[in-house]
Amino acid sequence: MSSEAKTKNKVKTILVSQPKPEGDKSPYFDLAKKLKLKIDFRPFIHVEGLTAQEFRKQRIQVLDHTAIIFTSRNAVDHFFRLCGESRVTVPETMKYFCMSEAIAYYLQKYVVYRKRKIFVGERRFNDLMPLIKKHVGERFLLPSADKLKEDITKQLEDAEISFTRAIFYCTVISDLSDLEDVKYDMLVFFSPSGIKSLFHNFPDFVQGETRIAAFGATTHKAIEEHNLRLDCSAPTPDYPSMTAAIASYVKEKGK
Repeated sequence: MSSEAKTKNKVKTILVSQPKPEGDKSPYFDLAKKLKLKIDFRPFIHVEGLTAQEFRKQRIQVLDHTAIIFTSRNAVDHFFRLCGESRVTVPETMKYFCMSEAIAYYLQKYVVYRKRKIFVGERRFNDLMPLIKKHVGERFLLPSADKLKEDITKQLEDAEISFTRAIFYCTVISDLSDLEDVKYDMLVFFSPSGIKSLFHNFPDFVQGETRIAAFGATTHKAIEEHNLRLDCSAPTPDYPSMTAAIASYVKEKGK
């Protein structure tokens, strides 16, 4: 991927390192229309589920647990997929603790709400912890990817919660070789894995005048560690979303 651009160039083309939003409504679509930008979407990383055989190597029995903690929709999908492939019937007595309303709502794809005990946090994991602590007698299963924020397991350990972390899926670097000769004025990242994918696919990448936008402290840190220049950051008090930060940058500095 080329980063050759001229300092005086406006930001006209943006590559967002995530899948294209479903449907017709997205702040990115509004941004593109309002500021006359060309915004493309391409996931720099993707998720691959473990096979039943790979999962069995962890020697974890789902039915040894009385409650499940879901931190993402991917966790929901791969938990029920592997249960099906392993012929594990999840009992109606199983309790579900979901980190957000969006995850709890997504859970309806697999279970009937009125027949299940579902507990919902506001958005962050520490919002869910008070509910987990009220059920300290449960044996929790935490389905996750191969990479998980250490803060999640630390909070559970500090509260002396009986839990088992189980890997159900992995985060994998996507093949971006077809973008080698494509130029964008701005690249947008949301995780350290996205930065890792950039250099895995393009080890000779030089930022030059390509603007880099990033969301989240861990992503900002990864950019610094790779000696890249962070031009547009979020969240901030003024710009809580990535699209708001990009809009401000394009208007003020991307002229």
